[in-house]
Amino acid sequence: MYRVMYRVLAVCFTLISGSASAQECFLFFCPPRQAEPRFQPAPPIESRPSAPQYGAGYDRQHAALYGPVAGERFPVPAVALSEVHPNYLRRAVSYPSQEPPGTIIVDPQSRYLYLVQGGGRAIRYGIGVGRQGFGWSGQAVIRNKQEWPDWYPPKEMIQRQPEIRRQLSQLRSGLGVAGGPSNPLGARAMYLWQGNKDTLYRIHGTNEPETIGRSVSSGCIRMLNQDVIDLYERTPLGAKVVVLSSSPRAGLGRGG
Repeated sequence: MYRVMYRVLAVCFTLISGSASAQECFLFFCPPRQAEPRFQPAPPIESRPSAPQYGAGYDRQHAALYGPVAGERFPVPAVALSEVHPNYLRRAVSYPSQEPPGTIIVDPQSRYLYLVQGGGRAIRYGIGVGRQGFGWSGQAVIRNKQEWPDWYPPKEMIQRQPEIRRQLSQLRSGLGVAGGPSNPLGARAMYLWQGNKDTLYRIHGTNEPETIGRSVSSGCIRMLNQDVIDLYERTPLGAKVVVLSSSPRAGLGRGG
């Protein structure tokens, strides 16, 4: 009998040490332990703010303007609009000017290119311009236009940036980069001349949309490929180009 009582006491004390308290045991009777839930609820996940991206100011029209371009010799993918500030997307704006319709006016300080439409209106495009120290302003005309142009960097650029030699190969007009998606001139280029002199300045596309609205290039005027294709179709040979003066930090330069 004592052995039986001893075993009962041992079981009760074991239960007391687990989940039941001394008050819960009465005359050697302890309530059974309540089963613990098999699955514990997951702690709430804290929401973290995403990295800042341009998201406001877009609409279906912009999505259509900057979607993939069909019928091209090389693929022209859709622009990642989150990489471009909405202010630099193509739009019709009020722009009183004494220049005749069809004139291209480049404002490097504001990072805009205007195609004058007349009636106080213009089509405005966002552009990227040259870094500090590559300044030029004046008037020129579009003497030549190329689709998917080859790029021939000037000797001065190769001297400043010898690392670009790795990208160059022998083309029909010298060392350069053949036209295509990886070409710095993008899908189109328009060449600015003054009289019989090539200024070495270009209006061209880019495969780096994040550079629009910035001064990052070694010169020239870069546009989103979708925008330069649009401008190319609207601009005939002989069109007048006016490049306004710029501050030192937003100068223009040569080479792309």
